[in-house]
Amino acid sequence: MAEQLRLMHVHAHPDDESSKGAASTARYVAEGVEVLVVTCTGGERGSILNPNMDRPDVLANISEIRRQEMDRAREILGVEQEWLGFVDSGYPEGDPPPPLPEGSFATEPVERAASRLVESIRRFRPHVVTTYDENGGYPHPDHIMCHKISVAAFDAAGDGALYPEAGPPWQPVKLYYHHSFHRQRHVALHEEMLRRGLESPYEQRLKEWEPDPAWDRRITTRVECAEYFPVRDKALLAHATQIDPEGPWFAVPLAVHQAAWPTEDYELVRSMVDAELPENDLFAGVRPNR
Repeated sequence: MAEQLRLMHVHAHPDDESSKGAASTARYVAEGVEVLVVTCTGGERGSILNPNMDRPDVLANISEIRRQEMDRAREILGVEQEWLGFVDSGYPEGDPPPPLPEGSFATEPVERAASRLVESIRRFRPHVVTTYDENGGYPHPDHIMCHKISVAAFDAAGDGALYPEAGPPWQPVKLYYHHSFHRQRHVALHEEMLRRGLESPYEQRLKEWEPDPAWDRRITTRVECAEYFPVRDKALLAHATQIDPEGPWFAVPLAVHQAAWPTEDYELVRSMVDAELPENDLFAGVRPNR
């Protein structure tokens, strides 16, 4: 009998699991893959981005509300989920930006913070791990820190001499970066909106967004998952403090997303198995007889 395939997503805040890779997550769950979302922080310092939720009672209970939202999203996606227990660093704004709050996730030493993730990897034993690139997907300090500890933990989890207190060693065989918000995808969505006679929300942004062919070549793996976009959208809406149903997340109709860009995209950055690029499966080279 083939071994159960296991996939771990490492994210900075609750809602990141729904805005990055959620449709491919839902696809893999439907295929019988066991999926664990590891959430580094509780999102305690996140802004309330939905005007309907911007109320004093919500702000006063933001930590508990975001946990409840994560519970709903977890159920929708059909995944397991655990908290690493770090405190949200917030997004520093200003010129120069203020120092990060003492004791927050992004101020932790990488080696020490990575130990918690090593323990999770050794306990769950994933074959594949996903996280953010070196820029965090966008330069939030918690996203960048999430990248740092994910890479460190991936490299350390299989070495029994490192973090011996974290359990028996386990080496995942593939590490990927999410690439959800790249220019190619936005161009395709923009052009499909115009083709259908609809107003595109991306026109001005694309005028200011210079093409970067070198960056575009980073994408190695495109996972077909358009039929699971409705699951992704439902999981996003579960994070009601973060997602406005009338806001920019949903300015492009579902049918346009499915027609213009039916994949979620990743960059393979570590592989312990032979990887023939480009790929269409995070488990390419891992699945038996495939």
